[in-house]
Amino acid sequence: MKYKQFLNSITDFFTRLTDVLVPIVSVALLLGIIFGPEAPFVGDVYKNLSELLNLIGTDGILGLVAIIIILSYLKK
Repeated sequence: MKYKQFLNSITDFFTRLTDVLVPIVSVALLLGIIFGPEAPFVGDVYKNLSELLNLIGTDGILGLVAIIIILSYLKK
């Protein structure tokens, strides 16, 4: 029983953390697109995401988009 409560509390924590971080990263990416990667905080987020997308490649991005679409469908 305690194991289940522990997992629920960890899940709740990460859900709340994600709810806070997603808008911050979204705004940072938008500002990085507008002002360029030379902006202090914004530039680091923009550069890191660009490098990550380059590592994944085109096929990886298509797979990631497919997974997101499937998960959003299953969530409904």
